[in-house]
Amino acid sequence: MIHLTTNWGYEGERGPDHWHELSPRFACGIDFPWQSPIDLNRKNVSKIFSEEPLKFFYQSELFFEEIFNNTFHFIPPEKHSYLVFSEKKYYLTDIHFHLPSEHTLEQKHTPIEFHFVHMNEEGHNLVVGVLFEIADIQTLIEEKPMVKINWQIQAPGVVFNPALFLPKKKSFYSYIGSLTTPPTLGEIQWFVMDQVQTVQKEFVEWLKNSIVPNNNRPVQPLNEREIWYRE
Repeated sequence: MIHLTTNWGYEGERGPDHWHELSPRFACGIDFPWQSPIDLNRKNVSKIFSEEPLKFFYQSELFFEEIFNNTFHFIPPEKHSYLVFSEKKYYLTDIHFHLPSEHTLEQKHTPIEFHFVHMNEEGHNLVVGVLFEIADIQTLIEEKPMVKINWQIQAPGVVFNPALFLPKKKSFYSYIGSLTTPPTLGEIQWFVMDQVQTVQKEFVEWLKNSIVPNNNRPVQPLNEREIWYRE
């Protein structure tokens, strides 16, 4: 499903520097000081994440394919997949993509970032970011693990288990931030996995047909916020 083109973008007068000027609905985001994305590195870590780790309960389910907000989305019509954080369930509501990545690791972008958007019963969002390199000859030579896209076409969507995109090593950075698209509201609980995975080049080329080029918001200032890390 293709939605109407949004009235914001990533370049020029409708780019990130002007999002808050484009409409009253977008203006409210500027009041929240802890914006996303940010650069993540061990030097900025202020605390070790000591709570229970994220517990993922993802399963194979139907996803609708939709295009809006300048990117491609997988939308689950039912609440089957979820994770548990601080003893609360956060249900998966959306998977979408940014090329190149929005978050950086030690000031370096990766070619693609997946965002797994969740919401609990109180309406609070939690987003998991997963960073990817793109498979090429050098990757295959180095024998890095590669995500193999495996889904079934089932009109009007596709069926797959979103867990296939998660790294085996669940170390992550965590911080309080915002949405990375207008109106960039916060506060959003972010978890960004620090194990960079590899995804099939064919999958990325397929996505590029539905994504605005360079649909990544620039890295934002930390503004004295705390960054947690869990090994």
